[in-house]
Amino acid sequence: MQEVAGVEWDPETYLAEMAAEVPGYAELQEAVAAATEGMRLETVLELGTGTGETALRVLARHPGARWTGIDASGAMLGRARERLPAADLRVGRLEEALPPGPFDLAVSALAVHHLDGDAKRDLFRRVAQVTDRLVLGDVVVPVRPEDAAVEIDGVYDVPSSVPEQLGWLAEAGFDATARYVRPDLAVFVARRPRPE
Repeated sequence: MQEVAGVEWDPETYLAEMAAEVPGYAELQEAVAAATEGMRLETVLELGTGTGETALRVLARHPGARWTGIDASGAMLGRARERLPAADLRVGRLEEALPPGPFDLAVSALAVHHLDGDAKRDLFRRVAQVTDRLVLGDVVVPVRPEDAAVEIDGVYDVPSSVPEQLGWLAEAGFDATARYVRPDLAVFVARRPRPE
């Protein structure tokens, strides 16, 4: 979870708050982890580590993977360090330079929707420079506005639609698909084809 505009999550209450504020939170986390099945992962970059919830779920499927995570909140990373003692966890914002790759996968859950469209496009371009694969689970603008269950303020939360994000991923060189977990939650699986 990315800290934005001075908003700071409390690691003690984060999971309960996410479960209350994001209907389908656990379902989304499980879908992100499940999207990594069948991948050979030695190195993973996580964008918005939060308390380590996504990392724990993915590492349960890939126990030997070396984990690098970034998050803007030092407090959240403090909790993540307790849960992921072997991980390389760094304070950093998604708008800043990413750790150098290459990584076998970049993964993110519920962080990228804090970036506006231009910043998402830029992030996807930078992700493509450090990995050929991305799994992203996040809040999206639903096809029908009445299907929005997650409260969006338009300042801290600036989700984009699935088609917009698929377009930006394609611009970055990824072949991507998206699956809705709920009308306003989706998991994107993106892969950059390697030259023959």
